[in-house]
Amino acid sequence: MLTDYEIIRKTTIFNKVMPYIEFIIVLIIIQSIMTLFSVGQAEDEPIRFRMLAHSNAPVDQQVKMDIQQKIEPLINKAVTSSLSEQELLDNLVALESTIVETANALSNGQTISLERKKALFPAKRSGFVIHPQGNYDAYILTIGSGRGDNWWCSIFPKICFPDKDEESEEKVTFFIWEWIKGLFS
Repeated sequence: MLTDYEIIRKTTIFNKVMPYIEFIIVLIIIQSIMTLFSVGQAEDEPIRFRMLAHSNAPVDQQVKMDIQQKIEPLINKAVTSSLSEQELLDNLVALESTIVETANALSNGQTISLERKKALFPAKRSGFVIHPQGNYDAYILTIGSGRGDNWWCSIFPKICFPDKDEESEEKVTFFIWEWIKGLFS
């Protein structure tokens, strides 16, 4: 008969830490897959709207915000009354002169220019949808020299962002981790 030998396993820090590392890797993979699926949803935007302030001075930023508050309802009305992308574009072309007149009335004598062209927009996240950086068809309203902070809006779907450094960035979280924490709280 064979004698029984006791098997002695050495526990190392690596053996204790490895399950946690695997769990974190799985979370990163899941988050990456969700990001890949959400990027494709933002590419079908037909047009955007961008407004550039004269400078970052508080007076110029206030002028930009006043103009934005006056023309945003006009753009919203054009979007809600449109049944197709072509009808939306036609409504926006008809609205151009009204936008320029409204901006001129509020601009404190600064020059106003409105043009439609391809413009570079930064990457932004809205919920689970990531709007990638790229050149988009856009209306660009420039107040004065246009060297100040800007505000931009995706007209269809309706998403608007003030583009300022003062704005706090959203804290990056893993939804699975938040769900697990919610189960135990």
